[in-house]
Amino acid sequence: MATFLYKLGRLAFRRRWYAALIWVVLLVLAGVGAASASKSTNDNFSIPGVEAQQAFDLLEKRNPEMKADGASARLVFKAPEGQKVTDPKNKAAIEKTVGELTGPQVAQAADPFKTDAVSKDGTIAYSSVSYKVKANELTDASRDTLKGAAQHGRDAGLTVETGGSALQSMPDGGGSSEIIGIAMSAVVLLITFGSLVAAGLPLLTAIIGVGIGVSSITALASTLDLGGNTSTLATMIGLAVGIDYALFIVSRYRAEIAEGREREEAAGRAVGTAGSAVVFAGLTVIIALVGLAVVNIPMLTKMGVAAAGTVAIAVLIALTLIPALLGFAGRQALSRKNRKAEGSAPAEDKPNLGTRWARLVLRRPAVVLLAGVLGLGAIAVPAGSLVLGLPDEGSQPRNTTQRKAYDLLSEGFGPGFNGPLLLVVDAAGSKDAEGAVQSVTDTVKGLDDVAAVVPAPLNKAGNTATITVVPRSKPSGTETEDLVHAIRDKGAATASDNGAKVFVTGSTAMNIDVSQKLNDALLPYLALVVGLAFLLLMIVFRSVLVPLKAALGFLLSVVAALGAVVAVFQWGWLGALFGVEETGPIMSMMPIFMVGVVFGLAMDYEVFLVTRMREAYVHGERPGQAIVTGFRHGARVVSAAAVIMISVFAGFIGSSEPMIKMIGFGLAIAVFFDAFVVRMAIVPAVLALLGKSAWWLPGWLAKVLPNVDVEGEQLRKRLAAPAAAGAAEHGEEREPVRV
Repeated sequence: MATFLYKLGRLAFRRRWYAALIWVVLLVLAGVGAASASKSTNDNFSIPGVEAQQAFDLLEKRNPEMKADGASARLVFKAPEGQKVTDPKNKAAIEKTVGELTGPQVAQAADPFKTDAVSKDGTIAYSSVSYKVKANELTDASRDTLKGAAQHGRDAGLTVETGGSALQSMPDGGGSSEIIGIAMSAVVLLITFGSLVAAGLPLLTAIIGVGIGVSSITALASTLDLGGNTSTLATMIGLAVGIDYALFIVSRYRAEIAEGREREEAAGRAVGTAGSAVVFAGLTVIIALVGLAVVNIPMLTKMGVAAAGTVAIAVLIALTLIPALLGFAGRQALSRKNRKAEGSAPAEDKPNLGTRWARLVLRRPAVVLLAGVLGLGAIAVPAGSLVLGLPDEGSQPRNTTQRKAYDLLSEGFGPGFNGPLLLVVDAAGSKDAEGAVQSVTDTVKGLDDVAAVVPAPLNKAGNTATITVVPRSKPSGTETEDLVHAIRDKGAATASDNGAKVFVTGSTAMNIDVSQKLNDALLPYLALVVGLAFLLLMIVFRSVLVPLKAALGFLLSVVAALGAVVAVFQWGWLGALFGVEETGPIMSMMPIFMVGVVFGLAMDYEVFLVTRMREAYVHGERPGQAIVTGFRHGARVVSAAAVIMISVFAGFIGSSEPMIKMIGFGLAIAVFFDAFVVRMAIVPAVLALLGKSAWWLPGWLAKVLPNVDVEGEQLRKRLAAPAAAGAAEHGEEREPVRV
């Protein structure tokens, strides 16, 4: 592989105009496709195999007029202090506001005075609005009508807030978040390279890669039903790995130049050595992201595949566009100090910080190992109290209209009103359909935590009915989850006695089912991803213990990161610092998502840092000296890459979208733990304690595993052979002269 990449790097350097033109054309084509694509995205859940989804599917088949998956909204009205919504003036204003909710996409806007949607004290009322289309298919005109009606109600002196899926739009996690990450990355790169041009190359290529990836996602969003968060995730990961991969190759190029090589040769060697590490690091990230398909949640699968595509683009750009741009940059890619010293013998520099740190770890490896493990273990303790759930409007910032509507409904009708359960009774096999429905209704009324049970008439075919159950507790409460399980147990038993079936659905039940599905998939997913990556790293490092140590270190860092997420977002520690207004359950996708993304990113540092050690070891250095060599060449660059990645992820903490905020914090803290505690401290300590055993590989396994030459040993021999032959030939020509 190293030889192939060496040739590719030299070709891209020589034919730099062609390489640059190809990527510019791809960027333009992706941009044109995004500009001409439909703006709608699909943020709806479709979870095959869970009961809540089966109920939705049954309703779609038996009661298509219900539009079970159609968008919905609620206008919540509160009368001025000391008044009631039933007062003539307020009642007229509410009826007028509801009457404005018309349009081609509106199915129905319910009059709260006709549907008994007024609180007992008469101060709060609500109107339920249903639409004929899904939330992602709503036009701007329909949303503007909803917002305009609410404003007219406010103008009449009422408090009016809106909630529901009709307000869903693209999350605002982008824009300023990316700018913050890029700005921080620019500062780190400038400090690392000491050259504006060298610092600009990784930024430029990362932006091009993300531009192509995100534009492609936008162009295909409506065709592939991609969610709004898909492009945000692709941007987040694409920027981080794009900058990092380019950083490693530019850094190796400058090191080759410092050793006196010509620029084209330096570019080829940089791509042949650091590029090999980039390929395998990228493969680990792609495996982790594509592996999300194991969970069998279409939205999560599409997010993972889309982000993996952006990572693949970042790898290709690093291997082809970076050497091309290095050709354009010339000597400006070097720092001013290196430009002055170019052509002279390399100076003997004093040991850098990476060298000094590695020597410190080698002197006290057991102490460093114990401190790192105990420190991360202590931070991981809160993970034992992890409570999972999916965000609802109660987790929105308090200044949003969705959150205000949620709070008003809780105030007027009880906390469970925001998460009603929908029971679907399939009476197709029952001889007495109405009796089956009544029997289920009576059974559910006798359960704990039930505030109200509202049955609906059978459908036209007389084989399906829906029953609305309002819990006493809030949607994310454990009491509500217990109620769902109780209905499924006792309600199903009652229905079966009458030859009917009962399914529990609704957003609350769907959240519970999704959380359970994700929990069940976590271990199989972890085994798949870690197993495949273990085999990949075994091929890269030709060792058994190094990949094992890498996997165990990753598990420690990701559990510690989950502990930090629980402490901040569930317990509220330092919540004000990170803009957490409302504590609650951790997003159900967070553990499996962090396992996938963080594992891939963590292996980046493992590959880049340890391949340098492996390279030094196979070239004859002792195990301890190889560790020092790896840190001398790699610690500064890996540290810079980690700071850049942390900056990119941390930029998303400022998002008003709770899901994006939590993901940004979780990934940032996980990279910090993995890069600076696991890879910079625990890894060298473990390698120092293992000594030569770290690179042990059974003989039979060495024959089976392919030798991909990631450390460039075969490339070095290939390049050294012509030089040795030339020297021998030169000696033979001079021999007759001496005779």
